[in-house]
Amino acid sequence: MAFQLLPAIDMIDGQCVRLLRGDYAQKTVFAPDPVAKAKEFEAAGADSIHLVDLDGAKAGHPVNDGIIRAIKKETSLFAEVGGGIRTLAQIESYAEAGLDRIILGTSAVRDRALLRAAAAKYGDRLAVGIDAKDGFVAVEGWTEKSDLTAVEFAKEVASYGVATIIYTDISCDGMLGGPNLAAMSAMAAAVDVKVIASGGVTNIGDIAALKTTGVAGAIIGKAIYTGDITPAQLWGTKS
Repeated sequence: MAFQLLPAIDMIDGQCVRLLRGDYAQKTVFAPDPVAKAKEFEAAGADSIHLVDLDGAKAGHPVNDGIIRAIKKETSLFAEVGGGIRTLAQIESYAEAGLDRIILGTSAVRDRALLRAAAAKYGDRLAVGIDAKDGFVAVEGWTEKSDLTAVEFAKEVASYGVATIIYTDISCDGMLGGPNLAAMSAMAAAVDVKVIASGGVTNIGDIAALKTTGVAGAIIGKAIYTGDITPAQLWGTKS
């Protein structure tokens, strides 16, 4: 299967933003219209998109879901979504709207009954976002660190039938300092499911390096907005 490249659209107040190490106080607005940005990525050659409702992650329920639905409806992109998804009804709502992959984060840690029920019904479309701070799972929009190690939790998640793990090293996220290759290799080796790497991708060389770790794809955030990675490098286009 081809290595999946997913440019990220993270949303606060209906705008496309990036945070520094997950800190809501360190926010940069990169585009006022996430739908237009998704179309721009698609026109440049993207076939997938990573959508995060940061308001939702903080509020504990979807907030920017109208924009997320519009992106899925108005593009032909493979779209995955996370942020504030805490109930089976919310998962079902996104699934019915055509979202290709639905990501549980905090709720997967806090509510194993929900995780098991969601995996039983949507296992092939379900992802669990494991966000690690110093090797431990972070929750509540990265504001709290749990006592679970990332690898231990990944093994548990895989045992339920979840198809994909999205692994973020928070210390790398938004820093343009390169991904944590050792952590990604360890995670990919620990579980027999897809692992998508997130956090720290700085240049096209980081993508090549991630491909050697065994992960199935990578999320590209800040670097594609700053121009450190260009659409031409990712998708062979001239835009």
